[in-house]
Amino acid sequence: MEIKLKSGRKLKLKDVSIDERDEMLDAIEYEWDADGNPLKVKRMNSTITKWLRLGLEGDVSDEFIKKLTFDERVEAFTLMQSEIIMGEETPSDSK
Repeated sequence: MEIKLKSGRKLKLKDVSIDERDEMLDAIEYEWDADGNPLKVKRMNSTITKWLRLGLEGDVSDEFIKKLTFDERVEAFTLMQSEIIMGEETPSDSK
């Protein structure tokens, strides 16, 4: 699958294994308010870098990641989340 960023840059997503997917999801750490609403994501930069390295096909070197703007990295991370988490609400044994 390929995602297209607002900048026009196209990134190809890797077909990640269950272990890689779990590692990516475990990297996200949220802070919640008293009502259970998310306030912020902790360790955002390292989490985004991990997602890019594990979830993108092809070059994921420091050189490549440094060429992405902060907005591109955040947008790619957000789009990747929707693709990787897609279907999570549906149990595997549901009909």
